[in-house]
Amino acid sequence: IDKEENTLMNYKNSKWRNEMAIKIDYNNMMADFIGEEQGFTKKDFDDNKKVIANAFKTVMENRGTGMMGWTELPYNQKEIVDDIIATAKDIKKKFDNFVVLGIGGSALGPIAVFQALCHLRHNELPKSKRKFPKLYVEDNVDPERMAALLSVLDLDKTVFNVVTKSGATSETMAQYLIIMDILKAKYGDKAKDHMIATTSAHKGNLIKIAQEEGLKTFYIPDGVGGRFSELCPVGLLPAAVVGIDIKAMLAGAAYMDKICKNKDFKKNPALISAVLEYIAMGRGKNISVMMPYADSLKYIADWYCQLWGESLGKSVDNEGNLVYVGQTPVKSLGVTDQHSQVQLYREGPFDKVITIIAVENYRATVDISNGCENIPDVNFLCGHTMNELITAERKATEYALTTANRLNYTITLPEVNAFTIGELLYMFEMETAFTGAMLNIDTFNQPGVEGGKNATYALFGKKGYEKTKEEMDNSPKKNPDYIC
Repeated sequence: IDKEENTLMNYKNSKWRNEMAIKIDYNNMMADFIGEEQGFTKKDFDDNKKVIANAFKTVMENRGTGMMGWTELPYNQKEIVDDIIATAKDIKKKFDNFVVLGIGGSALGPIAVFQALCHLRHNELPKSKRKFPKLYVEDNVDPERMAALLSVLDLDKTVFNVVTKSGATSETMAQYLIIMDILKAKYGDKAKDHMIATTSAHKGNLIKIAQEEGLKTFYIPDGVGGRFSELCPVGLLPAAVVGIDIKAMLAGAAYMDKICKNKDFKKNPALISAVLEYIAMGRGKNISVMMPYADSLKYIADWYCQLWGESLGKSVDNEGNLVYVGQTPVKSLGVTDQHSQVQLYREGPFDKVITIIAVENYRATVDISNGCENIPDVNFLCGHTMNELITAERKATEYALTTANRLNYTITLPEVNAFTIGELLYMFEMETAFTGAMLNIDTFNQPGVEGGKNATYALFGKKGYEKTKEEMDNSPKKNPDYIC
């Protein structure tokens, strides 16, 4: 980690930035490698030239406007970043625990970046080695989970960050109500010292509450939706609190953004990956598997699942035609899921695209010890490293999928650091935007999510949802014959 911190000082160096560039190898999507029945050809790209060009134009013309405000986050947050860093330093001095109260994009991004860039046992380290507060992200309303959290926290040493743009997210606000009640009972007027709000500056409930309670507040820009919010205060504050270089993250995003402005899809990693997924969807490949070969990137797959599923799963296109498009995102982890899911991926239906994330240089090297000299099936491992083993396992999976004619491609990070994670997050966001434009849908709304929210409001008797409650009460009663 110390070596990584020293390296991060190089993100302003152009040679170092270029060495940290993410690469995409899509050989195993092509007919040359997986056969003509499943693989793509130059003709597939040529046939979609107009769709690709129009999608690129749409995204470029709309960047920075509407719900594409996230495209400007690498550039327009200097004062905000300075405030976040100063706040994080103050939190480090006063507190041992930082707890995020949120759900969806407000939680998945912070979890993914924390796992990627901090010590993999960060919360378990003694304070002398950890140096920064522990991070907890409470992204559910399971009562046992909340009770368990409260049983391990020293409230005197804990600050909470409630994150919701609208302040109407039931799960997050339920958490807020519980925690603020506890804090007020214990600290009275000083309860505000243990709570930070991240919300909209102009509308919603939480900004009103924050002002009434006198909470330190960070703002989510109007043009930034939850699943695109990791590079604004939603994700930057938790990252800074645990010692992550958020300036390097934003620099990585800016570096990727520059590359993504290239209209030649063969030189634009976000655009080529969008093209590959778009053509695959057109062939009925309705499942997208994200499989990183690094525990540090495990939760990047979780974050990607929301980004991809919520953005692209739409019933209508921009003209209101019923289209029912999208891919089901699936999270997987190499090497772990080679012993489970890969059986399906290699021999099951031809309905998937497997995206593998590779790491060239891991941040630690572990030698495999000598032993078991009389057992060749074990001894062959000796003299090698775990680094060699996980790399060999990844290459073996690529080979196994390819020889079974399964679509797969590999995204390679030179190493996992704040700069490359900024690159990766931004690349996936741009890939999603390009793909949505190719599908001619609204990439940035989520009407399907609202249906479940409204039903919850109705069941809790929220004013204005009486009709929904009536509809639910009048829905067909369950048939006991269908209950086993």
